[in-house]
Amino acid sequence: MNLDQELIENSFVKSSRVYLNNASSSLIPLSTIKAMTDFTVRYNELGPDSLDFTSLLSIKSNELRQTISKLVNCRQEEVILTSSVTEGINNVANGMSFAKDSNVVIRGTTHEHHANYYPWLRLAKKVELRSVPHDSNGFFEISEMEKRLDRNTKLVSLSHGLYNTGAILPIPEIGKILNEKEIPFFLDAAQTVGCTEFDFAKTGADYVAFNGYKWLCGPMGVGIFICKREAAPMLEPMNLAGESAMIYDDSKLAYKDIPDKFQGGFRNFAAIIGLQNSISFLSGLGIANIREKIIGLANLLREELVKIPDVTLYGPEDQYRRTSIVSFTIGTKSPQEIVQQLERRGFVLAVREISDKKLVRASPHFFNTESDMLKLVDLLKRL
Repeated sequence: MNLDQELIENSFVKSSRVYLNNASSSLIPLSTIKAMTDFTVRYNELGPDSLDFTSLLSIKSNELRQTISKLVNCRQEEVILTSSVTEGINNVANGMSFAKDSNVVIRGTTHEHHANYYPWLRLAKKVELRSVPHDSNGFFEISEMEKRLDRNTKLVSLSHGLYNTGAILPIPEIGKILNEKEIPFFLDAAQTVGCTEFDFAKTGADYVAFNGYKWLCGPMGVGIFICKREAAPMLEPMNLAGESAMIYDDSKLAYKDIPDKFQGGFRNFAAIIGLQNSISFLSGLGIANIREKIIGLANLLREELVKIPDVTLYGPEDQYRRTSIVSFTIGTKSPQEIVQQLERRGFVLAVREISDKKLVRASPHFFNTESDMLKLVDLLKRL
């Protein structure tokens, strides 16, 4: 199925800029903006703390959970609303208890996003942190991971897709091993949900975090934390309020069941409406169709970039092992200066890194076109 480009173009705000930084945060469909505006008007008409609004919010929250459960194949009650991926990661890093002889296995500093490294690094004060050695793309031998697992391994934390090279780990294979060893597994899916088909049940993960404002084209300030029902007892909630806990026998505290257990204080009501609309829009196009288009754009961009003298591409050659992220350098030119010059000329990209090595990162989404890729390469040739 070919995506209707005219329909897509009419679904977003008209702009003279070419936006290619979707791995950071993406454009929001006009229908989503309208849905949030209409909801905010209704919020004020009914009264923010009225019975009618409370009922409406409950309905809309359940609709979003149902939509997400279908999108990623999990149970509806396992969908917890957060503000970001970072909040989801910290739900696990700060909510899990660790004995002094515990260890946590991660990929390490070179390729992990700071949000999926710093919380674990802080844990190194009380648990052993074990890093799995990896290659320049961020891949590692699964046997190397297994060498670092033992009876004291409390958790394994990995990113599904990498923010710098776009490399996609073989998560189902990893999850199967961890499930057999009964080792809890956290997965950062910020760079895969919305741009690839994602199946929570097949990952073997106990916990998954992603946000709504990258590849799902939702509003800022909303994320999703998927907590497998069976794994919920391992975590203490980080935010306690009347929504997440209750008092019994006058002074004893009891946590509510999921999803409420982990949602104390969530108030970004308009984001619920926005994310629901954006996911419905993307689902109507088909995630598989979106994946086919954007990997085609990434392949075209890579093919054209290598024709520029001194260009170095980063990330896997195999399109089945990467997202649409395309990272590159051009000789000794400063990636920061390249991105600044591009933005002055109407192209929005980003600077990212592999360790201390700075890169230019392009991340096309379904509203981008082949013409965008060719114009970008032509402009890079003239910088």
